[in-house]
Amino acid sequence: MTKREFFARGRECFFVEDPAGAAKYCREYWPEECEHIIQMASAVCRNEFLFDLPHDLEQTWEPVCFDPDGLVDWEYRPDSDREFSYQFNRHRFFICLGQAYWLTGDDMYVRHFLRLLTDWMERMKRTVETEKTGWRILEAGFRGEYWTKAIRYFADSPLLTDSVVDRFYDCLVAHGEYIIEMHSPYRYISNWGVLENHGLFEIGIAMPDEERRNRYTSIAMEHLVIQAQMQILGDGVQWEQSPMYHNEVFHCFADVLILAHRNKISVPESFLQAVRKMAYANLAWQKPNGREFMTGDSDDMDIRDYLGVAAWLFQDPVLKVGGRKRLDYESVWDIGVAGAKEYEGMAAARPDFVSAALEDSGNYYLRSGWERDANLLHFSCGTMGAGHGHSDKLHVDLVVRGEDVLTDSGRFTYAADKGRFAFKDPDAHNTITVDGKFFTVCKDSWECSKLCQPVKQLHRFTDQYAFIQGGHLGYMDMTGGVFVNRKIIWIKPDLYVIMDEMYSGDSHSYEQYWNFSEKGEVRLSEKRVVKLPLLPGLEKAGNPDPTLHRDRQEAMEYAGIKSIGTSAVQQADFIGEKAQAKFFFMTPESGGTLLEGKIARHYNQQKARKRIQVKKKGQGFTSLLTVIQTGETGKMPKLQVERLPVKSALKGIYYPFSMAEGVKLITEEKEYVAIICHQEVNSPTDLVEADGCLGYGNVIVFDKAKADKVGTVLCW
Repeated sequence: MTKREFFARGRECFFVEDPAGAAKYCREYWPEECEHIIQMASAVCRNEFLFDLPHDLEQTWEPVCFDPDGLVDWEYRPDSDREFSYQFNRHRFFICLGQAYWLTGDDMYVRHFLRLLTDWMERMKRTVETEKTGWRILEAGFRGEYWTKAIRYFADSPLLTDSVVDRFYDCLVAHGEYIIEMHSPYRYISNWGVLENHGLFEIGIAMPDEERRNRYTSIAMEHLVIQAQMQILGDGVQWEQSPMYHNEVFHCFADVLILAHRNKISVPESFLQAVRKMAYANLAWQKPNGREFMTGDSDDMDIRDYLGVAAWLFQDPVLKVGGRKRLDYESVWDIGVAGAKEYEGMAAARPDFVSAALEDSGNYYLRSGWERDANLLHFSCGTMGAGHGHSDKLHVDLVVRGEDVLTDSGRFTYAADKGRFAFKDPDAHNTITVDGKFFTVCKDSWECSKLCQPVKQLHRFTDQYAFIQGGHLGYMDMTGGVFVNRKIIWIKPDLYVIMDEMYSGDSHSYEQYWNFSEKGEVRLSEKRVVKLPLLPGLEKAGNPDPTLHRDRQEAMEYAGIKSIGTSAVQQADFIGEKAQAKFFFMTPESGGTLLEGKIARHYNQQKARKRIQVKKKGQGFTSLLTVIQTGETGKMPKLQVERLPVKSALKGIYYPFSMAEGVKLITEEKEYVAIICHQEVNSPTDLVEADGCLGYGNVIVFDKAKADKVGTVLCW
């Protein structure tokens, strides 16, 4: 295969259509990214390797340096984590060398590309052993993209000879045949299958001979269409419950769509719709700062570039709301300057939704607006998502004024001996455990010895409030069984009521975890005694109505109050740069402790952070009531919070807190009462009442300035 034969097809069929134009555009609009790429490429020329690009899957923070005048060790592994070796053999840095060549015009980058490429082809032969390292099938799929993109940067260089191109072509064919050979049903459900077949498709496009090109692209497209149907849930979420891997799959699909369009290859409508749904899932869960939540094995990554590409692909102005003003640095090289200018000229249209319920994946997002200083709460109640999923049932993330307050742990590592479980287990998430045991138990870095069935439930969004809830069956194997359920009421824009319900026939201890962003200060107050309200109509003993309790003390005991003035309330404060949040732990006989935790916003990088553990023991049904007030740092209005007993309006009796409880919230301008029933209470015909507010329903919120009857029912 000669160089002329390999590059015979027009540039318009490929990525890197106009590298000179892309270099000029990026020099003008992305100067910092250009300098970063030049620095990285120059380091590669010295045999120094650091993986710190925005979408490197396993980033590193210290360079691995080989002898600058010697050979690199393609199977080098710095520690127990094999991810460096895998990423090293993907050769993403070949693209950096190509871009640096066009940004500088320096032939040094061509020479070192050829040096490393030919060295790898000569010394890294596919064997049974290398199939576990540099020839692992996943890395072959990655190289299908990175090699075919990289080689085109050097197409015009006289240093790239017929001999090198011939060997490169043969090695590409070997990659394509290897990917086809390794196909199995596992590939339909795993992201590996997408990455491999995406690589096969790009290898196919690179083939100068039509017969092989058609064979590779048709096989890849057939597999990718099935993978999109199996892996992408109805709400657009990739099933593994990790936004980072969702977006790795999305990137592969988007690449295929771009190349299919340029090569006039038809794409089934089902595939197009799956990719578009993935983009809208990204928009639904995008944080106000443009980044993704660290759900599952995800890093704190900016996803505006993915949404920008999606907006351009589908010519969708709504998706552009989640993108940048201009296409990102990397996309300019792929899509080209003409596409970048087309994107710049696109209008952006505000979505017709604000909050979103991704019901198939069990992810719910309560958003105050599309501004960068908005509030956003994420609630998780879906499947674990296999190896890349974490033990995060009922987990809550909270963003206030665009700043993280409650966060996931991130992933940190894939090596079990480096602390993988500390980031996967439930106590690294904002959820509940029972008796100190985990509802999901990790067996190793990828498998579990115990899984947990989610129980997804109805939600309701209104103009003034939002309500979400969910539970799981992870503790039904305990004595007496424990069903854990979490209800969340959002009183817009800054008040959140979280009710955790534990249904059991036995005695257990419960641990509630709140993991905070490392970028703010966390304080936990001592318990303070608050005066509980008297029960109206029961102040005097000897009440003649036999349906009522005979005296106040009996009524209070029935309602779960042992005596006046014994309710211990703790308050926690998070103080960030822009955001402040107050946590009121309202349940008597519970106690919070401030502990140390960990967070990893990027792979191989962990930091200390604060977390609070709230504990309570209970016999039978037990609940934990938490109120969160949010606002701007230093400008939080005063909030009074009061836990209320709930009354049968028609019988005149008070329910025990195991049946129903209420909470009153008083701000400087508003007064709200929420009634939450833990079970059916109305028999035979009745209404619930708290603080004079009457209604019928399981969860009711009253804005007392508007009405104390016929409140807003959020759950029947």
